[in-house]
Amino acid sequence: MIIIMKPNADETAINHIVATIENKGLIAHLSKGAEVTIIGVIGDKTKLLDANLEIAPGVDRVVAVTESYKLSNRKFHPDNSIVSVGNTVVGPNNLTIMAGPCAIENEEQLMQTAIAVKKAGANVLRGGAYKPRTSPYSFQGLEEYGLKLMDQARKETGLSIVCEVTSHRAIEAAVKYVDMLQIGARNMQNFELLKEAGKSGVPVLLKRGIAATIDEWLNAAEYIIAEGNNNVVLCERGIRTYETATRNTLDMSAVPVIKSKSHLPIIVDPSHATGVRDYVAPLAKGAIATGADGLMIEVHPCPECALSDGPQSLTFEQFEQLCNELKPYANLAGRIF
Repeated sequence: MIIIMKPNADETAINHIVATIENKGLIAHLSKGAEVTIIGVIGDKTKLLDANLEIAPGVDRVVAVTESYKLSNRKFHPDNSIVSVGNTVVGPNNLTIMAGPCAIENEEQLMQTAIAVKKAGANVLRGGAYKPRTSPYSFQGLEEYGLKLMDQARKETGLSIVCEVTSHRAIEAAVKYVDMLQIGARNMQNFELLKEAGKSGVPVLLKRGIAATIDEWLNAAEYIIAEGNNNVVLCERGIRTYETATRNTLDMSAVPVIKSKSHLPIIVDPSHATGVRDYVAPLAKGAIATGADGLMIEVHPCPECALSDGPQSLTFEQFEQLCNELKPYANLAGRIF
């Protein structure tokens, strides 16, 4: 349920509604937009049946919210959210480029990459210190040592940094170093991990699960926001279908669907979506055209030697060329890049 206040509703009227909701043992979620204030109700709405909110001073109308996700719902928060990540922001009018290696391998590899992607136009360095791999024999990441290297790269380049976490222990380590936590596709419905990420207070990048519906994805975001952490960015990275030409099938329609259902920013990861570097550039351009707030692109100094996802990683030269090609698309979309 949401209570939409009249444009001229004063603080007294708003506070009265909030107090009525809270006195019934429910949670009031206040969203003040440029023109109107919306009060969302979290909890058992039947407790408000005798409150006559429809005729309370300052109330325009009361609207039922049928979706199970509330806090990530655009009905609760009509204005697009802006999420601060270190010294940059993700949201409307801005095109955020997150770039870097799938896995942090050593200091030289990471530093070379950080300098190169910063020069080309990226504003966030991505790098995996904890790697949930399909095979237990694959490279699993440098863990906290990798986080320290990320922190060093941030100090040398000024880039904000994002790193995936896979456990409560990983979160405890990561919050000491990173500007943003990443919840990977395999952990999108690891609800205890989502709760811990929410409690951390650090911005969270939430990737869509391999076979998750959009509603399941938004409910996963709800777990984070329900812990008091509103700084969530969604990432479409392809879903599993019967098609084998690419690693996953990039659901480009997810961008406008999310924009209609949620106020949260959404970026697109064309690298993991395809698994093929030749497809990264055209899909990156398409993502901007659909309204994505940013991109996550894998870049490696020597992709053929990469310990993880080399076939989808761009070289420094390819990434610089892509960034140059993206500029007119960003301009057409009205985004700063």
